[in-house]
Amino acid sequence: MINSHEFCKALLEQTGLSLFAYDTSSDKFVYLSPAFRNIFKLQNGQSDIAALLKQVHPDDQNHVIDNLTKVREPGICQEVEFRIKLTGQTEQWVCLRPTLLEQSTGERFIIGHAEDISVQRNYNDNLKKFSNKKNSVLNILSHDLAGPMGMIHSLAELLVDQLGEKADEDALEIIRLIDKSSQNGTRLIQEFMKKEFLESSQTEVITRRVNLVEKFREVMVEYKRAEGKTLHVQVDFTANKEEIYAQVDDIKFMQAIGNLISNSLKFTPDGGNITVSLEEEENQILIKVADTGIGIPKQYHETLFEEFTKARRPGLKGEPSVGLGMSIIKTIVEWHKGQISLESEEDKGTTFYITLPKHSS
Repeated sequence: MINSHEFCKALLEQTGLSLFAYDTSSDKFVYLSPAFRNIFKLQNGQSDIAALLKQVHPDDQNHVIDNLTKVREPGICQEVEFRIKLTGQTEQWVCLRPTLLEQSTGERFIIGHAEDISVQRNYNDNLKKFSNKKNSVLNILSHDLAGPMGMIHSLAELLVDQLGEKADEDALEIIRLIDKSSQNGTRLIQEFMKKEFLESSQTEVITRRVNLVEKFREVMVEYKRAEGKTLHVQVDFTANKEEIYAQVDDIKFMQAIGNLISNSLKFTPDGGNITVSLEEEENQILIKVADTGIGIPKQYHETLFEEFTKARRPGLKGEPSVGLGMSIIKTIVEWHKGQISLESEEDKGTTFYITLPKHSS
């Protein structure tokens, strides 16, 4: 007669999946498939969570414990992504997809499967790295072109005034074409940036655990390259740790940060400073974007984050504003269970504050 337990076990192992079953009362694995043991290089006699944690990156161990040993509600739980570092191998990323089962006897088991996601993770990181670079370049281009385009517009108007009634109609038409082209060029870049931001904000939020320090540095690369060349504002970044992890949709969140930097560029005169800082505190993550610009009048502080706010105004170089950016930034921050606020004083600059929970769910 076939032993049903052995039959099920053989069937599961034929799938080649990395499956596990963990008894929360004994803190031991009651089942580990060969594929699961292979990912973590566990021996047959190793069945407690301590053996698995030894293979987990030290900075990720508490993250794994929090998600596996503190599960309270039965059902499918949040995926857990973390790094492992095996002897003689490069760092790998693993995703656990657990489900909590509660027996009528009161026993509780976490079952599920694991997957090595290193290839997908690296591929996505490269895609997002270039996405961050593209957004930074667009912000810089928009800022850099606003000045020359504005100058062309002013010179065109001056030429028309100086020529006066003596102006040749053909010459006036050429001047008008130059003026129109300069304004269309600036508007085209602004519309493209707005479209990119709006389309991204309307798609589904897909969060994952990422090192914010790494993501912020990706955004800052192009600003630092442009300093003293086309960008005449100094942009700095500081962090109080090399690794600060948060559960975010990094494309949307970094676009929100990029738009805050873009806003600071609009209202900070040449020679000014913009400082972006990232700090991990005891119960939260604090992000600051501070500038030495012209500041925001106090009467607009309370309505700044509203759609089509009356606080909208063109930048110092004529950059247009439709008043949507700040409301979308606030929405993205709130999607991540965060909060955004500001401090600003006219002629003394503006600082935006974003707080995120350390363990977003």
